[in-house]
Amino acid sequence: MRHNKKFNHLGRTNTHRKAMLSNMACSLLKHKRIFTTVAKAKALRSFVEPIVTKSKNDTTHSRRMVFRYLKDKYVVTELFNEISQKVADRPGGYTRIIKTGNRLGDNASMCFIELVDYNENMKKEVAKKPSKTRRSRKKSAAAVAEEAAPVVEATETTETAAEEASKSE
Repeated sequence: MRHNKKFNHLGRTNTHRKAMLSNMACSLLKHKRIFTTVAKAKALRSFVEPIVTKSKNDTTHSRRMVFRYLKDKYVVTELFNEISQKVADRPGGYTRIIKTGNRLGDNASMCFIELVDYNENMKKEVAKKPSKTRRSRKKSAAAVAEEAAPVVEATETTETAAEEASKSE
């Protein structure tokens, strides 16, 4: 029975699993996106997100705590200098898993795991979508005023154009 077995062991020993997750986390933070299996990506997400949260507080203690997990000083420097600045206002959810299908050799389900703030394509899609706040048929007073304002401007410009034309004749 699997009582109190809360995480996936990924078919590895404890030390092998820790080393693998550390290496995958370094690769993810360095390249911003990696291609792996869904099981490893889910395990990596629970490994990386607390590390990114610790990087928001740039102190010597938090750097040492993060270095305990990553063991790569260049990645730790990039995490604290660049990545923590970009995710400073995000309350969590720093990674996204995008499933890509199954691997040909063993039919394992594969995916991309990426840092959310570094995918420019997803940001553009979100920016394009207009947000609707209400579905009322009645127009607000501000919307009516906006529609009336361009009409007034257009009549003023036609009057001035008509005056200029009469002056030139």
